[in-house]
Amino acid sequence: MSKFWALLTHLHALSGPVVILLYPLYASVVAIESTSKLDDEQWLAYWILYSFLTLMEMVLQPILQWIPIWYEVKLAMVAWLVLPQFRGAAFIYNKIVREKLIKKYGSSYFQDKSHSPNGKPKNKLVDFITLKKGEH
Repeated sequence: MSKFWALLTHLHALSGPVVILLYPLYASVVAIESTSKLDDEQWLAYWILYSFLTLMEMVLQPILQWIPIWYEVKLAMVAWLVLPQFRGAAFIYNKIVREKLIKKYGSSYFQDKSHSPNGKPKNKLVDFITLKKGEH
């Protein structure tokens, strides 16, 4: 029985990094190499949400350390974000994050169809976030 318990403990310890990092890294590379935009959206949304979750976890660490099942809750939440059957990351991004950004900046802010000098469509949000040449 003790060997079985040791095996379960090791599987539990490995499940977090596999679900939270390894599978998403692999799936992100596959998404970059595919021609579909749908999987790109899923994995970009995942990394946005994962970054936010990690940041919130760092800020709330003094509180979260008192919640004994926090790791299991986080693992279940991230599994829902990651698993392709649910597409949780894209769902959360579309229903919450995008809605908040549209409410704050307006839908025209994200749908500007003007073109840059190189012929690519401009996006005001991307222009706002990215640095221009010479700005460091």
